[in-house]
Amino acid sequence: MSEIDFWFSIGSTYTYLSVNRIAEVAKKENLSINWKPFSVRKIMMDMDNIPFTPPSKKVKSDYMWRDIERRAKFYGFEAKVPAPYPLKEFDLANQIAILGINEGWGVDYVTTTYKRWFQEGKEPATEPNLSEILTNLNLNKDEILKNANSEEIKSQYLQNTDNAYKLGVFGSPTFIYKGEVFWGDDRLEDCIKWINFQ
Repeated sequence: MSEIDFWFSIGSTYTYLSVNRIAEVAKKENLSINWKPFSVRKIMMDMDNIPFTPPSKKVKSDYMWRDIERRAKFYGFEAKVPAPYPLKEFDLANQIAILGINEGWGVDYVTTTYKRWFQEGKEPATEPNLSEILTNLNLNKDEILKNANSEEIKSQYLQNTDNAYKLGVFGSPTFIYKGEVFWGDDRLEDCIKWINFQ
């Protein structure tokens, strides 16, 4: 079974498309997916690349929302746009994801968080949305917040981001197979083609 590293940040809009379909694709193609949360915001700031900031980039942001809406329909699900953006609790959302990946509930958390964000307009890592998600996952909110804000998780978050940068990741979602970098939701299929090409 081939393994793909799936580098993502909760807060990336196009990542919604990947999160909502990657499990089905992995099952169909007999792939193992390694979920890797990192801070795309930090990398983009380091690169002086701030995306879709209205009003200066309104035309581009309008295109982004419509593009996501169209592509979601192609895949067979919906996206109610525009969704809340940018996120107020970007880092917390991703630190919880790291904690969850470590403990085995991270994929469910990320998937649920994205669906509620893009289908119900509920911003990630804000209340009451966060409490509702954690309750549905049978998790204790106070304990999760304490652990997600620990120095250990913050350090892992920074390390993930540093590792992503060193691997050539500059955006989310990014898929990596044996050092080959594929950026963008629509590049997941290219990554799979590359695997089959080897």
